Amino acid sequence: MSKLRILLIGKNGQLGWEFQRTLACLGEVTVLDWPELDLAQPEAVRRAVKRVHPQVIVNAAAYTAVDRAESEPDKARTINATAPGVLAEEARASGAALIHYSTDYVFDGQKSGSYGEEDEPNPLNLYGSSKLEGEKQVSSVGEAYWILRTSWVYSDRRDSFVNKVLEWSRSQKQMRVVSDQMGCPTWSRMLAEITTQALAIGLKDPVGWIGETAGVYHLAGDGGTSRYQFAHEILRLDPLREQQVVTELIEAQTSDFPTPARRPLNAVLDCSKFKSVFGMSLPPWREALELMLKR
Repeated sequence: MSKLRILLIGKNGQLGWEFQRTLACLGEVTVLDWPELDLAQPEAVRRAVKRVHPQVIVNAAAYTAVDRAESEPDKARTINATAPGVLAEEARASGAALIHYSTDYVFDGQKSGSYGEEDEPNPLNLYGSSKLEGEKQVSSVGEAYWILRTSWVYSDRRDSFVNKVLEWSRSQKQMRVVSDQMGCPTWSRMLAEITTQALAIGLKDPVGWIGETAGVYHLAGDGGTSRYQFAHEILRLDPLREQQVVTELIEAQTSDFPTPARRPLNAVLDCSKFKSVFGMSLPPWREALELMLKR
């Protein structure tokens, strides 16, 4: 089996951290993150790709501070839109492939059912619009690329929603969580694993494989749920429930918590296209959550 030269951008985020383990089985992985690589400096991105000369670039980094993006629009756009465009240009010029992650926040949340790839994006906030612009940059330049939109990514490290709920449960007797926001909780470990498995299918010719299947795909935990129900399951499946002091989980509305950036109320993704093309899918979100918490 041939060994790939892979450039992984982003090692400190929830997804990039997991990719360091999963991609290692496919070949030689060069990992770059801030401060070694500043995505806000496009020319530094070009130099990095030229230096590594990878066959596959996996971009697991992004500007993800949704509210702060409203006051830092230039920085958010440079990292989320300009940098992916540069990666796509360099990948095309060197005959490499690009795997890039996007978000459910490209949608406005007004649809009653789940969102498919054919649905028209209409982001409500600067973060969503910058990620959509990044998608357009990649798809307009790249020939061999996957754009993978995901939803509500969590892990057992950093400040994910799961860790926040567990922390709150140990310090607050009452917890108020919004019940009018819907999404698909996605464990970062499984997201990295399924991406790696999809890449491994075409290991003999990864660039040709990604070029053959190029496009936008939705890839998230199976099934939609509310933030409130997600929190309820986190508390129920907590392996250290005896440490909880919370006695009441209260449903709230998004309007009860004003934020600089608007959130889509429905961000549930239909991932059937990914399953039809690659023959695999992520498990129901509750199963994944239980597996993570049992760790």
